[in-house]
Amino acid sequence: MRPGGKGAKYTVNCRAMVQQPAESQASQVFEASIPYDAAGKRLDQVLVDLFPQHTRSRLQQFVKSGAILVDCAKVKPSIKVRGGESVKLTFTPEPRSHSEPQAIPLDIVFEDDYLMVVNKPAGLVVHPGAGNPDRTLENALLFHDRSQEKLPRAGLVHRIDKDTTGLLVVAKTEQSHTALVSQLEARAFERFYEGVCVGVMTAGGSVNASIGRHPVDRKRMAIREDGRVAETHYRVVQRFGHHTHLRLKLETGRTHQIRVHLQHIRYPLLGDPVYGRRLAIPSGASDSLREVLTGFKRQALHAASLGLKHPMSEEFMTWTVPLPDDMADLLRALSKDSAEHS
Repeated sequence: MRPGGKGAKYTVNCRAMVQQPAESQASQVFEASIPYDAAGKRLDQVLVDLFPQHTRSRLQQFVKSGAILVDCAKVKPSIKVRGGESVKLTFTPEPRSHSEPQAIPLDIVFEDDYLMVVNKPAGLVVHPGAGNPDRTLENALLFHDRSQEKLPRAGLVHRIDKDTTGLLVVAKTEQSHTALVSQLEARAFERFYEGVCVGVMTAGGSVNASIGRHPVDRKRMAIREDGRVAETHYRVVQRFGHHTHLRLKLETGRTHQIRVHLQHIRYPLLGDPVYGRRLAIPSGASDSLREVLTGFKRQALHAASLGLKHPMSEEFMTWTVPLPDDMADLLRALSKDSAEHS
């Protein structure tokens, strides 16, 4: 018979077995007992009910790292529970933003008490990092609302590359941050991009190829069998003489995903300084097209549409922003040149 009989809860003292984190880390300890009626279920399934403030994938990471112990022992997320086990979670919150507020203009598409949707311009880095200690979107968000410093990365839930334009969602409370991160991890965001690639595609399709860090150049990503699952869908919007206007949908959100996937199928983004080709001016190109192509110094990629479930009302909301001026000018020049040569 289990201690205390059916339905009883009990606590196991793990202090003698587990080194306690330093107080300076501001760790929080949560203890719970697995209900007996959960017997036979996977541990990670049960943990979602015990600790609903965390996503399932994050709880799996806690188990793997030893931040979650079951009966004072480190286990696997996939074990089947008996019911009645003691669970201890030692949680160290993500560090809050220590960036300085800076007066950088923000193009806010939507804002309420729980989230904000921002249209990021080209050239603006999302987070401070090596080579970009400040003048980032994070600094701008802190200037807009100082309370964002209470949240990890000033509430930024995801990111796009420095020279990619378009939509990003920002959480404004801890509850909405958890809910939005959960949606992102469950691939529930709808993210559509527009891009211009080098080469003329005959039809749309999908790329299903895992992505990981490049084995030699650590600043780049690459297709790797041992990488993380990545899937991109694309369709042709318009074909030109030597380029194609694409609409792309992300199923996953790996670093540089669209850029790596398009390079992989040999249709790299126009202007991509890392994964693209050396600029080649098409034979017979007009002076205006030559000027536009020569002056386009970034990857031709724009996060045009974002859809997600509101963290409080659970209403599915969608936002769309037009192409930035440089991409709109590029497409006009390509279209005009294509019409002249048809």
